[in-house]
Amino acid sequence: MNKYIKFLISTIVLVFSTAIHAQEASQAKPIFKDGEAQIIPSFEDETKWVRHDLFVETEFDSDTDGKPDRMHVSVTRPEQTETENLKLPVIYVTSPYFAGVAPDLPGSFWNVKHELGETTNERVHAEVTRTGERPIISNSHIKKWVPRGYIVVHSSSPGTGLSQGAPTVGGDNESLAPKAVVDWLCGRAKGYTEASGGEKVKAFWSTRKVGMTGTSYNGTLPLAAATTGVKGLEAIIPIAPNTSYYHYYRSNGLVRSPGGYLGEDIDVLYDFIHSGDETKRAGNNARIRDIEMKNGMDRITGDYNDFWAGRDYLNHMKPMKAALLMSHGFNDWNVMPEHSYRIYKEAKEMGLPTQVYYHQNGHGGPPPMKLMNRWFTRYLHGIENGVENDAKAWIVRENDTQENPTAYSEYPNPEAAPVTLYLGPGAPAQGQLLLSKTTTNTKETLEDNYSFSGATLAQAELTNHRLLYVTPELTKDLHISGIPKVSITLSSNKPAANLSVWLVSLPWNKRTKAKITDNIITRGWADPQNHSSITKGEPLIPGKSYTVSFDLMPDDQIIPKGQQIGLLILSSDREFTLWPKPGTELTIDLDNTSLTLPVVGGKEGF
Repeated sequence: MNKYIKFLISTIVLVFSTAIHAQEASQAKPIFKDGEAQIIPSFEDETKWVRHDLFVETEFDSDTDGKPDRMHVSVTRPEQTETENLKLPVIYVTSPYFAGVAPDLPGSFWNVKHELGETTNERVHAEVTRTGERPIISNSHIKKWVPRGYIVVHSSSPGTGLSQGAPTVGGDNESLAPKAVVDWLCGRAKGYTEASGGEKVKAFWSTRKVGMTGTSYNGTLPLAAATTGVKGLEAIIPIAPNTSYYHYYRSNGLVRSPGGYLGEDIDVLYDFIHSGDETKRAGNNARIRDIEMKNGMDRITGDYNDFWAGRDYLNHMKPMKAALLMSHGFNDWNVMPEHSYRIYKEAKEMGLPTQVYYHQNGHGGPPPMKLMNRWFTRYLHGIENGVENDAKAWIVRENDTQENPTAYSEYPNPEAAPVTLYLGPGAPAQGQLLLSKTTTNTKETLEDNYSFSGATLAQAELTNHRLLYVTPELTKDLHISGIPKVSITLSSNKPAANLSVWLVSLPWNKRTKAKITDNIITRGWADPQNHSSITKGEPLIPGKSYTVSFDLMPDDQIIPKGQQIGLLILSSDREFTLWPKPGTELTIDLDNTSLTLPVVGGKEGF
């Protein structure tokens, strides 16, 4: 080969190489700075996003029509996934709410005004009028994540929207449905252009790395998917998730409503979300609501049984592999903070990558964008940003914004130690909470009356409808971090009684704009009939003493000096429990009743 030909070949190679490098340089791709995915200018134009929908085939047939149910899925992705063969990781959100919910009709919730252990009249069943048109299921999260180099995928849960099947509110199909979508995103399941038949659709634009997030029920479903151990679901960020339907609708054997929804139960939620195919609803109702739920939910005893155990995700965590960033509010009285803590604790003990973010407000509230971004950047893009070495716990302090949490090495605070407080007499006014146990041979009695709220009883100077025991005025700030516990020895004049406990900060702040942390520290409820077992209660023998021990809700709160901590014991809690006829008496044995607080610094801190 002469020199001229060699020169010509080398020139051609150089030109092509330069062109290829120039093309690669011009191609859009994710950008990272300080361990976080950055907004990519060429991904910001919403008009150029590719949006389409499809149906993913599952491995179950929950509407019993003889065919595998298909889930309705929508995809939003940068145009470069179509024009430049760009592959990106996926952030996936699934929900039963996207197609609308049932109205709150009079009588659609259970009547709570009846004696304990008795039944009530059947409630009204509200119907959902389905909304939404193809191909859009939801626009949530797309503006946050698509410009940062992710594809966002949404799907409707079984029996909702255009997804086939039946809602089960925590049944197996609600775990297997998002698993099927993740399998499709990873090339293992079938997708089609139509709910029946249709052409096959493949997720050619997926890197097969998937993360999930969502709030409330939408936060429950990422955990549900993760408990299947599905390959490719790398990370989840559940926000205020319901991790056990028993813990949502019961407390230690007691029938209890979620805050703000007095009389709701699992069958009410079923009606609320059942927005799927109208022709399948009657059959779904007959099988799921009117047999499985009716026979399993047990509003008579409130005991834990196989029905509830199957809807408790803590029982199904063994296969889970996904990295977990958990988020919750300490003052969430709807989905209470125990829901997140119990899962976080188990995931940590399993050795999974974990972080927890808690704020001081109510239901909902995602972690700051920085925390979420670092989590997804590490586990979906594979960028070694050291997130696994970051603080394990992020707690928003009482006067800070939710975007400004304080970092701690762990939750509960490792410096917290149990401090047990004992009761001194004082009814019908205030008794005492004391560090030293004394023998008083005192018993004090309260008379149940649901017509008084817990807040009213906490502020009352004198009343026989509650018992209240308070600490001396705090001489310095007191930091509680962890799970307070009570052990109450009591007797009842009736075979059944509600037992409700509030931990409060006094004096009560009566200002209109009082902060959510000012008055209620934490709460808990129990059925004295379940004093020895959550799975089987027994009628109380009037006058006989029983010891009931249970946890209050997790908390991390600094009680300012000058306040007093009060243990408020009442029977029926107007906002949460059933309302039996007033008059039940609970008698508390002060010598054998105690409150244990997790105090940072232990007794020294107190």
